[in-house]
Amino acid sequence: MLKVKQKYFIDSHKGITPLFIIFLISFYNAWNNIEAIIYLALHGTYGVLWATKSFIYPDKQWESRVNIWYGILIWLFLSFYWLSAYIIVTGNHFIEIKFLHNLGPVYLGVLISMYIFGVFLHFTSDMQKYISLKLNPGKLITQEMFSKSRNTNYLGELFIYLGFILIAKDYLPLMALLIIIVFVWIPNMIRKDKSLSRYNNFDEYKRKAKFFFPFIF
Repeated sequence: MLKVKQKYFIDSHKGITPLFIIFLISFYNAWNNIEAIIYLALHGTYGVLWATKSFIYPDKQWESRVNIWYGILIWLFLSFYWLSAYIIVTGNHFIEIKFLHNLGPVYLGVLISMYIFGVFLHFTSDMQKYISLKLNPGKLITQEMFSKSRNTNYLGELFIYLGFILIAKDYLPLMALLIIIVFVWIPNMIRKDKSLSRYNNFDEYKRKAKFFFPFIF
């Protein structure tokens, strides 16, 4: 059976995300919905940035080849991230978080800030990893963006997703994110640790840098 690189399924889904959101906004005539426009600005730009990053400095873990059916499963799995777009644009909630409606524009400001910090953490750490592996292959990366967390890129991705998912003020997109964290992110981080354990200085690095969140966990 024909096998295709995982990144083609991931990148195509991320890249088409802004078009999907624009379609939703147009279909429901929600161009006056400020939260929908902010969501488009955040999730839409993230999709474009991801696809651009994958082209300029790709992540090796997504270079592995999978069969078409597995790729389609990846596409469907990633579509859970579109739940927030539907909720925000249509106003149809699944499990509404009612108290968040009382927080006002400051709430949106906090989410936008969280997204910006997430973009910084995710993309700069991935860039450092790409350049380090290219210039110093076979050497454990322990400095700069990875000095306090062994998975700074995933920490940044968490901030990114929370930044626009919480605009929906609904538990269902958060539950979908939690499922992806448990079944995709955490296993990937554990596999990464196992792979890095082959380096002699990994135990020392592990004591200095937390698994996920700097200084805490």
